Parts: sequence; C-alpha cells; structure tokens
Amino acid sequence: MAVAIITGASRGLGRALAGVLAARGWDLVLDGRDAGRLKEAADTLSIHGTRVSALAGDVTDARHRAELVAAAWRLGGVDLLVNNAGILGVEPLVPLEEHPLEAFRAVLETNVVAPLGLVQEALPLLRQAAAGAVLNVSSDAAVEAYRTWGGYGATKAALDQLSAVLAVEESGLRVWWVDPGSMRTDMLAAAEPDEDLSGTPEPQDVAPVLLRLLDERPPSGRYSAPALLASR
Repeated sequence: MAVAIITGASRGLGRALAGVLAARGWDLVLDGRDAGRLKEAADTLSIHGTRVSALAGDVTDARHRAELVAAAWRLGGVDLLVNNAGILGVEPLVPLEEHPLEAFRAVLETNVVAPLGLVQEALPLLRQAAAGAVLNVSSDAAVEAYRTWGGYGATKAALDQLSAVLAVEESGLRVWWVDPGSMRTDMLAAAEPDEDLSGTPEPQDVAPVLLRLLDERPPSGRYSAPALLASR
C-alpha cells in the first residue's frame, strides 16, 4: 500500500488531499498543529479502511519531523511527501514597510526551513520507493508581486527554488512545486478579511486536480491547478 506524509492536514487543502488519497486506498501520516481538528480528520478518513497515523505538532520542530517519517516507515515507507503546512506570519497581511521581522523569521522557518528539513528526513525512504515523489505547495505570490504578500510570497519563491534544485539533485524522484490557485480557506480569509471569497474554489475542488500529477507523473517542475484543469 502506498504511503503519503501530508503536513497541514487538519484543514484546507491538506485535509482535502488526504481525503482523495484515502479514497484511493493510500495509507497516511498526517500532521497539524490543532490536535482536535487533526483527530477529527483522521477519524473521518479511517472509514475508507485507510491506516492513518495523525501526529499533532509543529513542523518547525525537528523531533516532530522525525516522528512523522518514523510513523511512515512503520506503515511501509514514504511514496509521497506533501509539504503543505504554511503560515502567513501576520494576519491580516501588511505592506513590507510594516512587516515585523520576527514574524518574517517565523514564516521562513515554517514555509521554507521546515519543508527542507522534512525532505532531508524522508529522502532515504523516498529513494527506496518505486515511484517516490515530493509535492511542495507553492503560490502565485511566489512569482507575482501582490501588495501585502511580500513576506509570504518571498518564502514561497524560496521554496520554489529549493524544489527546483532538489529536482536536479534527486533525478530518481518526481519533485513538483504546485500553485493551487486561490481557494476558500481560513488562511486566505485571514490574509484579506475584506475580500469576497464566495466565488473562490473550495480545497475539495482543487485536490483531485493536483492528483493528476500522481496519475500522469509529468517531469519534475512547477505546475498550477488552473493550468492542469484547463489542460484536461
């Protein structure tokens, strides 16, 4: 049975990805900071007969990252690592002039350092998998200049570059860095509280589109959910 580690899986896109993978029979190791919401998600997924190991914690904690990989090893290995967990740093977002440096350091730790740490921890198992893959969740803010999105966007740009170099260094793996597009999530609502999100797709609408990467296994690279949807 294939095994995936998904960070930030207690809500939003992480939870939606866990749901579609569980429906396909994958076993899952889930991470989230909210223990209650994470348990709720795990209990829901178990109805598919999926083996779920739900470990509440913070991905910036090296011990927690090691526990996630150890849990995957007990389930059989790591076939897919999804680095989805992320933070804004400040809510709502503010211009760079006002962005607290301590908050920016925290965003770097969560959005860049922690994904690299988890990749390093999981690489031995990913290399052993028949079709090992890393999916790093990016953003259009990594490549577009949006007012107030400078801090968050800078971390996603850094994650994109880490992903691109990892793809070169680990040619036996698939490494995809993916912009899911705007989604109706708690994070986006917190970033721009005055924004009308009523016409924005739900994470449940986006997750199946991203799984086309697993089905079609395109080359390592940067992809976006809107472009994948348009190419169907």
